[in-house]
Amino acid sequence: MVQLTPNSSYGLTLRLKLPNQTGMLAQVTQAIATAGGNLEDVRLLERTRQFVTREITVDASSSEHAEEIIGAVKQVDQVILLKAEDRTFQLHKGGKIEVTSRIAVRNQDDLAMAYTPGVGRVCKAIAAEPERVYDLTVKQNMVAIVTDGSAVLGLGNLGPEGALPVMEGKALLFKEFANIDAFPICLATQDTDEIVETVKRIAPVFGGVNLEDISAPRCFEIEARLKAETDIPIFHDDQHGTAIVVLAALTNALKLVGKAFGDIRIVINGAGAAGVAIALLLQKAGAKTILMCDSKGIIARDRTDLNSQKQGFAVEESGQLADAMKNADVFLGVSAPGVVSVDMVKSMAADPIVFAMANPIPEIQPELVSGLVAVMATGRSDYPNQINNVLAFPGVFRGALDCRAKAMTTGMFLEAAHAIAALVTPDELNAEHIIPSVFDARVSQAVASAVQQAAREEGVARV
Repeated sequence: MVQLTPNSSYGLTLRLKLPNQTGMLAQVTQAIATAGGNLEDVRLLERTRQFVTREITVDASSSEHAEEIIGAVKQVDQVILLKAEDRTFQLHKGGKIEVTSRIAVRNQDDLAMAYTPGVGRVCKAIAAEPERVYDLTVKQNMVAIVTDGSAVLGLGNLGPEGALPVMEGKALLFKEFANIDAFPICLATQDTDEIVETVKRIAPVFGGVNLEDISAPRCFEIEARLKAETDIPIFHDDQHGTAIVVLAALTNALKLVGKAFGDIRIVINGAGAAGVAIALLLQKAGAKTILMCDSKGIIARDRTDLNSQKQGFAVEESGQLADAMKNADVFLGVSAPGVVSVDMVKSMAADPIVFAMANPIPEIQPELVSGLVAVMATGRSDYPNQINNVLAFPGVFRGALDCRAKAMTTGMFLEAAHAIAALVTPDELNAEHIIPSVFDARVSQAVASAVQQAAREEGVARV
């Protein structure tokens, strides 16, 4: 396995006391470099005639690598390590979000209008005309981020408390990228009926629900039931957010190699929520030949261990992932680290497209197939073509909320993908730029506009 690139998610802040002598800082930076760390910043905190105190920011590639870097610094003669902090844990300390008021309460008049007795008039107005809840409360711009903690990132079943940092992060992204207020709802149950009933009971507060990190196949039933039993948009981001961004990226990748959806052989490794949703959306986009694989190989019709979602993609072919990839035009990985070999990639059709999206370690490292693939994408930010759901979900919800959609539809997802893909112009399109940056300010609004248009055309928009 190729050594992963150091990145800020394993960043360190080191506070050091060094003799005030020429060359001491150089010894420290050399030790960090020798240990494979990536020096980000050096700050001078204090200087006396005898000593210098500095704060150094360093990126590592793993927790173990971070400890190696700390050990290397400790070995530098005459250097005292005063403090070593994990930057990611420091960022999360105290949580990442807060609730703030939109109005100031400065005097008795403000209090009388914001709360009692004035608020009673507003309550009666909504009771008499329920649709006014969108105009007169947070519902118009509020999303619930709901999880049971059963499938947190690629980490597994961590429970509701273990899931909370992810849901906080999701709320932060909603606000930063689409100015949507969102709140984490981490449920202390993994019972499907209880989850559905709980979300239905809290739905009056929210304009939409983002389901997150709920394990398959329960996530399919939970989403389907909530869509049928509520009148607000329900969106499982692990399914549809991933599918939207994959479709956008693949649309542009196919332009580069001159192939069409209807003509290509697609292999999807990973048959959970993301894999199934990707396959369904690609079919809607025109894909005809999709082979889905799970840990036991190709999802074949002669297998007796398939759930209903997998059965919908069963094919006559059988074998392992390596068999599926022979002559494939596209590989899409939403599975596990290192499951694809160089030989598997070499067995693919001419100008192969590889999206290795397992995080933090892809199905195959991009360095291993440089020169062998036409287009490479991962889920990581330190390689080109990051497939990141933040390109989709803020704009999708912005559009749905703005038109007060009753539901999310496949048409809305298709239009969202097309809007993302269209932001990369023909002049900009190349093998390392098939998708916009997550920091491209145009993305959220482009997606929102496309989603609103689709919602109106499909009759699910209220306004």
